[in-house]
Amino acid sequence: MARIDLNNMDSIYFDVLSEIGNIGAGNATTALATLLNTKVDMRVPKVALMEFSEIGQEMGGEETIMAGIYQVIEGDIKGSIMFLLEENTAKLLVSKLMGMEEPTEGEFTEMEVSALKEIGNIITGSYLSSLSTLTNLFINASVPAISVDMCEAILSVPAIEFGELGDKMLLIKTEFTDDVKLEGYFVLVPDLDSYDKILSSIGM
Repeated sequence: MARIDLNNMDSIYFDVLSEIGNIGAGNATTALATLLNTKVDMRVPKVALMEFSEIGQEMGGEETIMAGIYQVIEGDIKGSIMFLLEENTAKLLVSKLMGMEEPTEGEFTEMEVSALKEIGNIITGSYLSSLSTLTNLFINASVPAISVDMCEAILSVPAIEFGELGDKMLLIKTEFTDDVKLEGYFVLVPDLDSYDKILSSIGM
């Protein structure tokens, strides 16, 4: 039986998960700076275990249009990871990657979706790589799937797949800046045994 109960997590365990979140997000920001070939500063203003509905509110409301990159995690730990950006933020990052002066209007083009997948894949890959290095666990991620939809609809995917964990997810909110401040959100959903493995691997 797993030691971790997401609804009643010991503060020490949560502090460790928060630090892991900070390290992962920091490495992901470095990867983003390399991808965009620009200086990117980052801070992590919030790491929290939150109910699905609370996560939606944190992102501006459940009807906020978000771009979500979703990957299934396999290997020594199992679960899923999502990286979410508000639609306008996603458009801005895509325009920077593609060397456009201004973001385009309207729906994402096929080329923009491809660029967004690349951004998400590199950012989540860097996050998972740092987690793997820190824990010495083998972590493999699926090909990223992308969705541009209301926040509630995007979050329903991991909520349904891993609903047996309870009603909470680990949210890591990041703020990164080059010439403007942007916000991104990691949502990490390992299964309970994987939480145990992560904590055991670092001596908890």
